[in-house]
Amino acid sequence: MQIAPFRVAVPDTVLTDLRERLARTRLPDEIPGSAWTYGTSLAYLHDLVAYWRERYDWRAAEARLNRFHHFRATVGDLGIHFIHERGVGPAPLPLVITHGWPGSVAEFAEIIGPLTNPAAHGGDAADAFDVVCPSMPGYGFSDHPTAPGMEPERIAALWVELMGGLGYRRFGAQGGDWGAMVTTYLGARHAAQVLGIHLNMVLALPDDPKNPNLEGVTQDELVDLMHAQQFLKEETGYQRIQGTKPQTLAYALNDSPAGLAAWIVEKFRTWSDCDGEIERRFTKDQLLTNVMLYWVTETANSSCRLYYETIHADKFPPTGVRVEVPTGCAIFPKELIKPPRVWAERMFNVQRWTRMSAGGHFAAMEEPRALVDDIRAFFRPLRG
Repeated sequence: MQIAPFRVAVPDTVLTDLRERLARTRLPDEIPGSAWTYGTSLAYLHDLVAYWRERYDWRAAEARLNRFHHFRATVGDLGIHFIHERGVGPAPLPLVITHGWPGSVAEFAEIIGPLTNPAAHGGDAADAFDVVCPSMPGYGFSDHPTAPGMEPERIAALWVELMGGLGYRRFGAQGGDWGAMVTTYLGARHAAQVLGIHLNMVLALPDDPKNPNLEGVTQDELVDLMHAQQFLKEETGYQRIQGTKPQTLAYALNDSPAGLAAWIVEKFRTWSDCDGEIERRFTKDQLLTNVMLYWVTETANSSCRLYYETIHADKFPPTGVRVEVPTGCAIFPKELIKPPRVWAERMFNVQRWTRMSAGGHFAAMEEPRALVDDIRAFFRPLRG
């Protein structure tokens, strides 16, 4: 496998074009006083675009990203970008961490250091990991797939090839959102290489989705199921369009930075534990750096296409899958879908189940310390 160092370095021409587009932003109307009811707030987006144009410093964001060691490798027939940080400890455990949509490897900026060098962050050096954070195909600085069929099971196979090329015969895996699906397939299909998986989003259905068995479901879990029903009713329009006509959507997202920001930022607000105030959890710089990883790479289309490929492969969510390797589940209170443990145990070999006190869908950004602690605790008995 060919591996080459990579440095994030966006050409000045791309940034100049961005500023010009932001200056020409044509904002839509809004029902007075509706705020976020119909989607992204006009007032918030107006302020965010102004900040992006006048104050946001991409070069500073690049420097923060380039603190980590970046590489590109040919995996299968695709160029895959990844961060690879070696652990500092007596026997670092290899760990591949997979992001989702509308996230990126930038999500992991606050957890890579504590995972790789726990002693420098108040932990035990024996808990060190070698961390690999790939950008999924069609995301960030990885290649765009040029043929149909790139879905999470195929991505899991690519990760096994990548980790093997890095010299890791056995490794752990972690993920949320699409990363949770990729990680699930790693555990289910590659148990010879994967010693355990940790999920901060658990996708598990009852045996009969039309008539679910609620035996063993706790009161708190019943409340979670009611919240999930509300999510499915009001918050899945993006899934339908990305899963059926992503190409049509892409013309707008690839052409308008304000449109791309509106599409992505609304999800960070709705899916996080922010009580409706998005900047309680994320700074404008964090939000815009994540958006930039879609804008400068022109991956709005190729990333959304993952929904189409997975739905049309009948793998959304995974069914007929059993994960026998040890599984840890971190259940954050504002996560989108939180199945009861008894449902999860039918699909996974659950060895750790932690109901967190705070946090939502973007756990690595919202509650990095809690996520790191749970990852360490889960993998501790699997070492050696």
